[in-house]
Amino acid sequence: MELRQLEYFVAVTEEASFTRAAARLHVAQPGVSAQIRQLERELGQPLLDRSGRTVRLTEAGELVLPYARAALAAVHGARRSVDELTGLLRGHVTIGTFDWVAALDLPGMLADFHRDHPNVEITVVQHDSATLAGELRAGRVDLAFLSVGDEPPEGLATEVVFEQDLIAAAARDHPLSGRATVPLRALAEHALISLPRGTGVRAVLDRACAAAGLRPRVAFEAAEPPVLAELAARGLGVAVVPASAVEAFAADLHVLPIVRPRLRGRVVLAWRAEGPRSPAARALTARARRD
Repeated sequence: MELRQLEYFVAVTEEASFTRAAARLHVAQPGVSAQIRQLERELGQPLLDRSGRTVRLTEAGELVLPYARAALAAVHGARRSVDELTGLLRGHVTIGTFDWVAALDLPGMLADFHRDHPNVEITVVQHDSATLAGELRAGRVDLAFLSVGDEPPEGLATEVVFEQDLIAAAARDHPLSGRATVPLRALAEHALISLPRGTGVRAVLDRACAAAGLRPRVAFEAAEPPVLAELAARGLGVAVVPASAVEAFAADLHVLPIVRPRLRGRVVLAWRAEGPRSPAARALTARARRD
């Protein structure tokens, strides 16, 4: 029985898929399947039920899983202890970010960290903020930049990186172009263009509308605020975006501060408030907080 076999078994169990487990482990799927079959031969029992659309544990697999996790945790703990004793920083860190984070110099920060700690492998993943928060809680991401509203994500420690107002942006010939500001109630009367659910900007908009008893009509969704601004410039609706997202389309847009209430979004750095974290993850979090 090899540690690699246990690692593959745990990954397939958590992902409920050989394909997703292989992608997570950065190995080919046939290699994952072969190692788990070898583990099953050594134990004399099938550990995974492969007959359905998702992979499930057999009764034997249920019994083996906690021992596999304990064995991997013991090895990782031993490695961390020796690394801390010798002052050597190595390992693997996964950092998450939402798609639109141009205001952060993430490549520069990671380049500086790699220069100081070349033995640490870093994976960058991109998801919406709600998904990233779940990945942080599950321990599959070590730290992440999230777009949030006023309330920090539950169960996570956060530090505000920057915040800015959300504004309404419409084409120059839109009915709102004669106004200097727009109350939320008046804004909700028009077709809106917004980020999808799961993003911090959308959460701010939805919560504000719900508190005011409004049901806005979101006609278009896109994953990046600059795309929303371009759609608005083409007359497809009123975009609700961070103020910095409209700079490239300023000549084609009429920008209105949203009032009563004022809407404001934040970008935070987030990490697990509790639970074990590797020295490499702690070091990268400290660097990100400092930078």
